[in-house]
Amino acid sequence: MDYITWRSFYTVLVFVLFIGIVLWAYSKGRKKRFDEAANSIFEEDELKKTKSNNTEQESKNNE
Repeated sequence: MDYITWRSFYTVLVFVLFIGIVLWAYSKGRKKRFDEAANSIFEEDELKKTKSNNTEQESKNNE
């Protein structure tokens, strides 16, 4: 086999892997996990706000 044949085989292999990754990423089973990961930053912000509000209320109660 010459260089062009190997290069063609490699191109087809990479294309098949790309299609496999795209199908995996857009499968219905992964949607829930990806949505949770995308919204996790907002949950962290809400948790920080809740902690800061609790701290403010405790400091007011201690006065």
